[in-house]
Amino acid sequence: MHGNIRVRFAPSPTGGLHLGGVRTILFNYLFAKKHGGQFVLRIEDTDQTRYVAEAEKYIQDCLEWCGLLPDESPALGGPFAPYRQSERKPMYREYAQKLVAQGNAYVAFDTPEELEHMRQSFKTQENPSPTYGHETRMKMKNSLSLNNDDVQSLLSAEIPYVIRIKMPENVTVSLEDAIRGTVSFQTEQVDDKVLLKADGMPTYHLAVVVDDYLMKITHAFRGEEWLSSAPVHVLLWKYLGWEKEMPVWAHLPLIMGPDGAKLSKRHGNKYGFPIFAMNWTDEKKNEFTEGFRERGFLPQAFINLLALLGWNPGTEQEIFTLEELIEQFDLSRVHSAGAQFDFEKAKWFNHEWIKRLSATELLADVSHTLKNAGLNLPEQGKLLHIIEMVKDRCTLVTDFVLQAGYFLQAPHEIDTASIKPKWDDKKVMFFCELILSLELNTFWEKEALETVFKEIAAANTLKPGELMLPYRIMLVGGKFGPGVFDIAALIGKDETIGRIKYTLSLLAD
Repeated sequence: MHGNIRVRFAPSPTGGLHLGGVRTILFNYLFAKKHGGQFVLRIEDTDQTRYVAEAEKYIQDCLEWCGLLPDESPALGGPFAPYRQSERKPMYREYAQKLVAQGNAYVAFDTPEELEHMRQSFKTQENPSPTYGHETRMKMKNSLSLNNDDVQSLLSAEIPYVIRIKMPENVTVSLEDAIRGTVSFQTEQVDDKVLLKADGMPTYHLAVVVDDYLMKITHAFRGEEWLSSAPVHVLLWKYLGWEKEMPVWAHLPLIMGPDGAKLSKRHGNKYGFPIFAMNWTDEKKNEFTEGFRERGFLPQAFINLLALLGWNPGTEQEIFTLEELIEQFDLSRVHSAGAQFDFEKAKWFNHEWIKRLSATELLADVSHTLKNAGLNLPEQGKLLHIIEMVKDRCTLVTDFVLQAGYFLQAPHEIDTASIKPKWDDKKVMFFCELILSLELNTFWEKEALETVFKEIAAANTLKPGELMLPYRIMLVGGKFGPGVFDIAALIGKDETIGRIKYTLSLLAD
């Protein structure tokens, strides 16, 4: 193990934060905290054409909601600042030019039209998608195919150019992956990736290597989709003379949708579940994507369910606090195979967390949700009592609107259809007597209310059981909720009597 563990999450601020991205953050965070290391947030804003101004704040807000706070970041600063690649722009050219001087990279002047022409004219049956690499580079306009005088005159004329890595031919590049073991690549199957763009900005390939080296990153965790870029990065570490400082690689398994394909927004749209951590609106595309937070997930549940997508604790335990995850996380127990996301299981985690947390711990989330639904909140003591009474019935935080709403205001709709089949004059008489008795009742407590109810039922030769359903529907609006006498005790005398009278009037019509 390296002395001082340093890991990083380096997102591009181009859109919402996918749950796969949050899992990458989580595994980085757990590993760093377990080993007393640092977790760095670095913003990879090198692609200025796709940059979205609000996305960086959104990423930081997501980390805050999840409780996965970085030790160093653009907002916090740190010993290796700046933490935005756009602010580090001048240093990348120096390393790109060093690679050119060494013969490991070259300058290419090809226009977009010439690149398109290459892709069309070099197409064959064996190679239907030609790329810029060892087979095509000498037929293109670059410092390998042109003589030195031509190169110098193009540079003097300030013709735009990029710098590309020169991938060696017939070389096997291998790396040790902490999850997959030894992974090998043949260089002739990898194209000459652009390292420095015409605007002087580095591409991900150059920037990630330079920044990981300068920021002393010891472990690089990223999604499996980056595995194909790994040979370029391994060669850059070697060419820049930093091979001994290269981080330990860990390419995390993909998260799969219900159909077995890589989880994407398409799955969210098709199956009706969120795939972003929090709500995200893409102003450029005028697209809204719902988040787990707004759907009603607790951050504890969200983190818990993500941890078990691709990692196995080796025990039967399923509910973990963040502290327990830090303690038990072991990179050797991360699978290499894809992990399937199951929304029903995700909701199960949330339900378990709602049951586990106290009313006080749920207060902020529930208050926010009830307010958003337009409900007026009672004083805190009463609200805590309501949360405690109904929380076991809630799978999502948004369920509190239905399960607690009738404590705060009379229900808008009464399910009289469930009362009518067995409704008769005898029951009308019972509820009229109950109203009179409740109006005279001075002890407004659960036990007293239950006693009165049963006494009047007995006097009318009615079973309490057949009266409980209509009574519940009168108070709640439907066939749900905790004990009906608990509800009456909490909503109070005037409200209880008013709701019975209102339902009687509906049934009389």
